[in-house]
Amino acid sequence: MGNFTDIEREFGNLVQKKFEDILNQKNNPQEQQNLINEAINSTLLELRISKMTAVCNITKRNLICYVSAWLQATKGNPEYSINDNDMNGFMNAVSGLDRTNGLDLLLYTPGGAVTATESIVSYLRKMFNNDIRVIVPHMAMSAGTMIACASKEIIMGKESSLGPIDPQYRGVPAQGVQKEFDRAIKETLKEPNRALIWREIIQQYRPTFIGECDNAVALAYNLVDGWLKSCMFAEDPGKGKRTKKILNELASHSASKVHDRHYDFTKCKELGLNVTALEDNQKLQDAVLSLHHAYICSFYRLPTSIKFIENQNGQTFIINGQR
Repeated sequence: MGNFTDIEREFGNLVQKKFEDILNQKNNPQEQQNLINEAINSTLLELRISKMTAVCNITKRNLICYVSAWLQATKGNPEYSINDNDMNGFMNAVSGLDRTNGLDLLLYTPGGAVTATESIVSYLRKMFNNDIRVIVPHMAMSAGTMIACASKEIIMGKESSLGPIDPQYRGVPAQGVQKEFDRAIKETLKEPNRALIWREIIQQYRPTFIGECDNAVALAYNLVDGWLKSCMFAEDPGKGKRTKKILNELASHSASKVHDRHYDFTKCKELGLNVTALEDNQKLQDAVLSLHHAYICSFYRLPTSIKFIENQNGQTFIINGQR
């Protein structure tokens, strides 16, 4: 299995020859550094393409990788999360693919905007006629979980996790705001003297904020409910009951308790999601984890890289910025 140490060593072996050639050219220091940077970039791309090719040789399907450096980040940057700019990357990655072969979407993301997620899911489902599987080598949280629920099958390893889909609105849990507001009303009616305490808390919300949180919660719930029923459980006569059980957990702040709750393969299976164990296919497991670690290696070697959206043919869309 290609663990991180193995992939890092493989990268080092690949790039070493290029470094030697560059040093033998005896350019000035700036030209030399530019050539070294170019060698690192090109070698990492070659490494990722080779790992993507290995996956596709097993699955016989298209592969698009949507991978964010969110765990390597030290600063808040909206580009780490799912946003409308990502559509450009997905359009680039889909271009030229034989869409009759379906799509495997490898996800590694903290989530992001519900509306951008809706657009991306709608686009991919149209382009691949709902023939989409999601592969989660580590974590696909929040809106990433929403995308997973829009697929026909989710492939997870023992190390993989999905998360609650209760939406964050302006950086706070929308359902948490709802429950806090309801609690304020109940406690104030029961003990009017607590109104002064709650006023200090509630006045921090701008006008219409509660209503916007209500809308965000309803939108996330309705989207995933529809996606599950129209794809993953399309042929299941009991899909209504099955979908409700899943949403009662994943879409409920009361059930999940915290927004970054981790749901592993076993829990996702218990909830009723159509999940397949990555370990069931040893060759695929080795290939997927090697690919995942190639991306982690790329993030460490390219410290300005924030996100990769690319396919097995090397069509790549890289977002860079401050970490």
